Amino acid sequence: MSKIRAERLAAQIEGDFVVFLIGARVNNWWRFRDLYWFSKTMPKMLKELSDLPSDQTGFLGYQMLSMFVNVQYWRSFEALETYARSKDHEHFPEWVEFNQRFKTSRGDVGIWHETYLVKAGAYEAIYSGMPAFGLGKVSELVPATGNREAARQRLSG
Repeated sequence: MSKIRAERLAAQIEGDFVVFLIGARVNNWWRFRDLYWFSKTMPKMLKELSDLPSDQTGFLGYQMLSMFVNVQYWRSFEALETYARSKDHEHFPEWVEFNQRFKTSRGDVGIWHETYLVKAGAYEAIYSGMPAFGLGKVSELVPATGNREAARQRLSG
C-alpha cells in the first residue's frame, strides 16, 4: 500500500503533457477464451512501458481506475502515437490480434480511449490525505499553499 500523505499537496509538472484515458467493456462474457486473452493485454503493455526509461518512450506513468480502465500520462502525443504504432513493442501486435479476434463480433468487447493535450499550466490537481495518485503520481507534489491555495490560483500559475 502506498504511503498516505497527510498534507495538502498540488501536482506540478514542467511543460505540456498528454492525459490518455483507456478502457474496455465486456459485453458478452460467454467468449471466455477471448476474454482471458484480452484481460492480459493491458497489464503486459503497462509493464513494458513501466520497465522502459521514460526519456526513451515519453511514458510518464499510469493510474488504474478499475480492472478495465486506466489513466496514462505521456510527455507528448507524438510519444504516445510512436509507442502505439511501433511493431517492436507490445501494443501493435495486440491491436492487430484484437482486430482479428473481434472483426466479426465487435459488440462482444468494446474498447475506447480519449486523448487530452494539456498545455503547461492549464491544469490543476489537489491531494489531501492521499497517497501519490493520478497526475500526482507522475509529477512533483508541492505544498498547496500561497499561489497554489485555491483551484483558480493553481490554474493561473
